[in-house]
Amino acid sequence: MIVELSFVLEPRSKHMSVDSTKTEVGSYFISNYPPYSQWKSEFLPQIQAAMQRQPGSVPLGLYLHIPFCRKRCKFCYFKVFTGKNANEIETYVEALCKEIELVSQQPAMGGRPFRFVYFGGGTPSFLSPKQLTSLVDRLRANINWDKAEEVTFECEPGTLSESKVQTLRELGVTRLSLGIENFNDAILEENGRAHLSKEVFRAWEWIEAADFPNVNIDLISGMVGESWDNWKDNVAKTLELSPESVTIYQMELPFNTVYSEGILKQAADSQVADWTTKREWVKFAFEQFAEAGYSQSSAYTMIKDPSKVSFSYRDNLWKGSDLLATGIASFGHLSGVHYQNLPEWHQYIGALSEGRLPLGRAFTPTAKQALIRELILLLKRGYLEADYFEKKFGVDILAEYADTWQHYADEGYLLQDADRIELTTEGLLRVDGLLPAFFEAEFRGVRYT
Repeated sequence: MIVELSFVLEPRSKHMSVDSTKTEVGSYFISNYPPYSQWKSEFLPQIQAAMQRQPGSVPLGLYLHIPFCRKRCKFCYFKVFTGKNANEIETYVEALCKEIELVSQQPAMGGRPFRFVYFGGGTPSFLSPKQLTSLVDRLRANINWDKAEEVTFECEPGTLSESKVQTLRELGVTRLSLGIENFNDAILEENGRAHLSKEVFRAWEWIEAADFPNVNIDLISGMVGESWDNWKDNVAKTLELSPESVTIYQMELPFNTVYSEGILKQAADSQVADWTTKREWVKFAFEQFAEAGYSQSSAYTMIKDPSKVSFSYRDNLWKGSDLLATGIASFGHLSGVHYQNLPEWHQYIGALSEGRLPLGRAFTPTAKQALIRELILLLKRGYLEADYFEKKFGVDILAEYADTWQHYADEGYLLQDADRIELTTEGLLRVDGLLPAFFEAEFRGVRYT
């Protein structure tokens, strides 16, 4: 699961504070800075100009948004569509291919190979083998990812078939990210997931047979109906499958979810587990994976082999790589400018039918904002090296944020030495709650998306 937010209007967000207990509506996962709400349509000339410039030397990635799902999960806040027919899907695929064609002609491509490619959603695996092959064939008329170190494809277990898994392998996908979330059928149904556990195990046989270099399993801590016994069972079943990596998210309640709307309309209490419980569950899971030989890769991930390329999309983005974002409502970063595509179906399809890039809004961060963005995202790995920021930004982050580091050290959330910040386990478990302290004053407490 990659965090790509849909373009929505929402009340002012109450980000999870360091001391939060109850999971309230308005909690969100920090994935960029400044907040997306600062990106404006009037800034579009900034990204249009960036598209026309020759690029710098940073790596280049490609994100493709496939927004279709069998059903909408009750906790989902992505830009997705359910119930689209084959003709509508083909209309979207044609538009996406047209966008790739237009993007490939921009000077900002600069002849750079893609370092990483990510098919996200929605549910990319919603497409049939025929649709996937047709999409990739048309994409390759303008681009290729032969030199990419990682090509990731998100999957919902119930949409997979043996032929589809083989097709993905043949199309050059190197890493599958399987959105299991939970192994309990009652909890999956309660939370609106489309698949059931039997589909997970059936799909896993096909995935193993196809011999993918890397497979990630997503779990969510704190789903409605979850218990300690269920959580332990989830961890045990994941260990039995023995994926290359596992990613665990703590369930949140952004405003634009089915659960959040119900809570607000009915003035009801949240049924999502509280933050203390979710942290305990994640801590237990990470301890179990560590005992099984996995290593901590970030506040959310454990990996089997740290020497292998894994999470290239994440690692490159967190270090400021360029990202060509394609598809409806998708987010990108190019030559120092952030941008998002148009968020509505008729807008996106209409722009491309007229031969225009479907750009919706943009924002150019200052040098300080670029520093803050990289600092908060890299802190999610669990550590920061001051020398890296000194060389890249000319800023001593240990001195610049000395009071914050000291406060968090006093609380037991981090350790500091002469050149390094390292989060403790307690810091890692609440890392998103630590990040707003680094925001500039005008961006604290504002709407995030």
